[in-house]
Parts: sequence; C-alpha cells; structure tokens
Amino acid sequence: MSELLTNTIKMIKPLDREAMAQAQVRQDMLTKPQGSLGRLEEISVQLAGIQARPLPQIKQKAIITMAGDHGVVAEKVGNWPQEVTAQMVYNFLGDGAGINVIARQVGARVIVVDMGVATELKAHPQLVSRRVAPGTRNMARGPAMTGEQAVKAIEAGIELVAAEAAQGLDIVGTGDMGIGNTTSSAAICAVMTRQAVDVVTGRGTGLSDEQLAHKVEVIKQTIKVNRPDPKNPLAVLAKLGGFEIGGLVGVMLGAAARRIPVAIDGFISGAAALIATALAPELKGYLFAAHLSAESGHRRLLEHLDLKPLINLEMRLGEGTGAALGIFLIEASARILAEMATFGEAGVSEKEE
Repeated sequence: MSELLTNTIKMIKPLDREAMAQAQVRQDMLTKPQGSLGRLEEISVQLAGIQARPLPQIKQKAIITMAGDHGVVAEKVGNWPQEVTAQMVYNFLGDGAGINVIARQVGARVIVVDMGVATELKAHPQLVSRRVAPGTRNMARGPAMTGEQAVKAIEAGIELVAAEAAQGLDIVGTGDMGIGNTTSSAAICAVMTRQAVDVVTGRGTGLSDEQLAHKVEVIKQTIKVNRPDPKNPLAVLAKLGGFEIGGLVGVMLGAAARRIPVAIDGFISGAAALIATALAPELKGYLFAAHLSAESGHRRLLEHLDLKPLINLEMRLGEGTGAALGIFLIEASARILAEMATFGEAGVSEKEE
C-alpha cells in the first residue's frame, strides 16, 4: 500500500458525536412533530457528524464521473460495442448526457475523468486525464490489472478530490462510464458479499436470458481463475476491477479524509464502496446511498454495507445520475436544519405534555 493511500486512510476519523447531538437538539425544536420529516432529519444529523459542525452546509457540489474500459468485453458479456465508452465521454464533455441535465438542475459541476478508456481521447479543456492504461486486461483469463495499477487508480481519485476540495467542495457524487463494468462489479460484489454469482448478476444494459446466463458463467470463470480473497480488498480490485472503479475508491477515501460527504450512485459505485469500506471501515459513515439501482445485485450490496437508499426510481443508467438526485435531497436536509424556524423563533406553541 502506498504512502498516499496509507495516510489517507489514517485521516478518516469517526463522525463528530457532539456536533450530531447538537444537530439533533435543534432538529427536535423545529416547527414540526419530531420525526415528521423522516429520513431527511436523520441525514441532517449524519451530515453534522461528517462536517463536524451542528449546522452543516451544502453549497459547492460536484459529480466525478470516471470512465474506463474492461477487457472482459472480449467474452461477449454485453450487447454494446466498446467504442461507446469513448463516445459517451465526448457526450459528457458536450453537455448532452443524462448526468449533465440532472447536474445542472441540482447545481453541481461535472468532472469527467479518463481513467483508462481503450480509445485514445482527444484533448479537451474539461477532460481530466488520469489514464492508467488503455483498458484493463480480460479478467476471465487472469488479473484485470497489476497491484501497482490498482493503487495508481485509487491514488488518482484521492488526488482529484484534493484538487476539487481546494476549489471548494461540500459534497461529491460518484459516477461511472465503461462498457463491461457491470460484469466487473458483479464479480466484486459476489466476492466481497459472499453471495452467489447468479444472485448478484443483472442484465446490465439489457441482456436476454441467454446472454445473462453466459455473463454469469464468465463471472464464475473469472473468480475460479483469479481466486480473489475478500480479506485482501486491494487484490480483489486488481483481479476483478476496472480503473474507473479504483478511481472511485480513491474519491470516497479522499473525500472522507477531508470530512466531505459522498453520494454514491448505483451498482458500479457500490462495488467501489465495497472495496473502499474494506480498506477503511470508518468510511461508511461518510457515505449516502443515493438510490436503489434496478441492477439485481445492488440491493444485496447495500444490505451488506448497511446503507439505505434515499430513493428508488428503478434507474440503472450510471454516470452519476442517481448520485445527483441524492445530492438534492441531502442539500434539502441541511437547509431544513439551518433555515426552518424553531418553535421559539416562530412563536408557535409546542406539543402539550
């Protein structure tokens, strides 16, 4: 493990319980029956603990969308050509993708990162290049990447969050793009949660029953060939992961080290969270599961992490779209805590005992 990664993990501290207690006191004094805003109240208290202040704030928002290609597409696990990864990156840069639309609505900036797209991308002022290699190797035949590449991908995420935090960052959402990445994520999920492959493997971008059965067999073959040990999360990432998944691990670790909350998107971000929380268990308190993906393994993954999704809109696009919607709700919770009047401030009578 590198010095940067080791030091980042050491920087992740438990949530501030005093700030949470003060936030709860104020939450209970607001002009509403206690608990009537449900999980929005819980979120605001968790935010207080993350930011270590009784009145947390969410102003500067960013979605980090990381792209990388997967060598396992050679096994015909999907029905979209690999070139789509690069094409969608250009769509992100052109402001024309789903994440661009939702991020504008939420008021979040989108950072697009090339972590290892197979096609060499043209330079663009909004494209961040942290390219580890032009796609991973075919994990069905051996490790997807080397241990050094796995660490390099994580370090890229840590460094990127540090750069964004220097500009001002109150919350970050994770997003992904990469043809073949649901196969990689299902493999990680099966190993880290110890669930059967067929239970956690979904249809990705829309597979038929026959294609799904083939995908399951490829993942089983991958696990048999690589024999990943869930007690060694870095090795699991190297054997089964993608460069964008490794980058998202770094984003989560780097954000938590700076007391920045993280809205994780769907199944691919969830796979990254499995690796990240295995490396740093304290990280879990900094994570919000933005939504429940329609991808079948996502529910099992979130149950393993003990994270409750904020919404369920049956989405499965990725890109950070669910994370952006989650950020809206998280910001709403902070604003309610800070801006809603207390009974005393409003001159409203409190409940009779």
